[in-house]
Amino acid sequence: MNKPVTIIMIEDDEGHARLIERNIRRSGVNNDIVPFTNGTDAVNYLFGKDGAGLDHKGEALLILLDLNLPDMTGIEILRRVKESKYLKCAPVVVLTTTDDSQEIKRCYELGCNVYITKPVNYESFANAIRQLGLFFSVIQVPPATT
Repeated sequence: MNKPVTIIMIEDDEGHARLIERNIRRSGVNNDIVPFTNGTDAVNYLFGKDGAGLDHKGEALLILLDLNLPDMTGIEILRRVKESKYLKCAPVVVLTTTDDSQEIKRCYELGCNVYITKPVNYESFANAIRQLGLFFSVIQVPPATT
């Protein structure tokens, strides 16, 4: 039996984090959401005691990643996740205000699965997140490499 997908949300803006979670829930997704407001705590959680991600072996994770974090870049987190033997299959959805074409290209080259620019308008942002929640309800996420 497949384990439920855990959503790891790495977002430093608390207002955006609340909006993201609220609208994911409104779309009918009830999966656990583990929130982080900085990269250091998120990396420590993802890579665990051994620093390789073995703690999450067999778990299905989906990572929502902001690029602009106070202590490290989301690009660095993305790179580390996609280089990890155990975490590389976890889908990474970049959700950020950055719409620079070079940054978008870089994220896809590093292995992000979806890149979404946060709309400035509240209602547009809320709608985008609800649609993302619908996407989450139908995608298949593999467990971390065993």
